Amino acid sequence: MTHLPAQNSRYKDVDYWDERYKTEQCYDWLGGFSKFQHLLKKHIRKEDSILILGCGNSSLSGDMYSAGYHSITNIDYSSVCVSAMSSRYKDCPGMTWQQMDVRQLSFPDASFDVVLEKATLDALMVEEKSPWSVSQQTATFIHQTLNEISRCLKPGGCFISITFANPFFRKRLYAHSEYDWSIKHHTYGDGFEYYLYVLTKGEPLSAEDAALEQNLLKKDQAPDIPTTKELPDEDFLSNIAL
Repeated sequence: MTHLPAQNSRYKDVDYWDERYKTEQCYDWLGGFSKFQHLLKKHIRKEDSILILGCGNSSLSGDMYSAGYHSITNIDYSSVCVSAMSSRYKDCPGMTWQQMDVRQLSFPDASFDVVLEKATLDALMVEEKSPWSVSQQTATFIHQTLNEISRCLKPGGCFISITFANPFFRKRLYAHSEYDWSIKHHTYGDGFEYYLYVLTKGEPLSAEDAALEQNLLKKDQAPDIPTTKELPDEDFLSNIAL
């Protein structure tokens, strides 16, 4: 793959993405919309206001728009990406693009019915060497991001997270009562399985997830996060593409 960086840490570098987006037209991590459309339609209404985090040059927004979801706000921290995608979809009323940091969303409280991310959180974790020991920097980054997502969700709205991370690890990241959401998940994919988490704002954690939170608090343990090292090959992008 021509756009693979020399080191995984480059996935966190905006300069890497700026350069990549200058030449790459489209790339869909974890598969395209058709792979999980049947799951999204269970949780997203056509009239919902949707925020897509770390949109990149994925076809997801455009495919969702074609499927009838016409209130979509896209953010990415690459100005090159935002400029290119704004131009590409300039004839789509209701579709907007903004440069923004996921840790500091410039939207009022309760702005969206749905916040969606696909492999954005995964990309933020590429430097972690073990799922059992997460750096304080990464833990803080993820916590800030999840707090912002929860803040921007309307009551009854949902955060949809699409990832390669299985529930054993990813629930440790999401199962915190301060975010004020419940956790459910689905799977999709052929051969290599991917996960689609649905976190509903205003619903309590299940008894199992609440117990997980208490166990983590008792152990004074930071959320354990799966890393690219768990994949059968260290070629991260190749492994998470369908």
